Amino acid sequence: MELRHEMIGSREAEGARRATGVSLAGAPAPVPDPAVEAKPMRRRFTAEYKLRILHEVERSKEPGEIGAILRREGLYSSHLAHWRQERDRAAKATLAARKRGPKRRVVDPRIQQLEREVARLQRRNQRVETMLAIQKKASEMLEIPLSHLDDDESD
Repeated sequence: MELRHEMIGSREAEGARRATGVSLAGAPAPVPDPAVEAKPMRRRFTAEYKLRILHEVERSKEPGEIGAILRREGLYSSHLAHWRQERDRAAKATLAARKRGPKRRVVDPRIQQLEREVARLQRRNQRVETMLAIQKKASEMLEIPLSHLDDDESD
């Protein structure tokens, strides 16, 4: 009798109707919602596509033709306005006056750092020489001999 119940149970599972979303094992199957994406993606248009649409819109002469193009492509009139501004900016940038003459040499950042270091050391050296001059004058006024410093100056 148990054997017959198993056969009937397996037959029912194969051909019988079952509730939507219930798998053969009895666990509910995940049902994806086809209408809504998990994360909306921003549309991106290539430069060629933008230019093609702008040319098509500029060639249109009949009333309502631009609207038909926008509906067909799923676009808004603000897209056209923005794309025209981009196109005009790019055209102005290419026509802009360019600086004449040789281009500036790119200076290695290490060279700039070393030049700053040399300037700093030169300022420090100037301060040290000023302090030595003051010491010499003070030693002359106080009549203290500084013979060991005089030997260093010959370098």
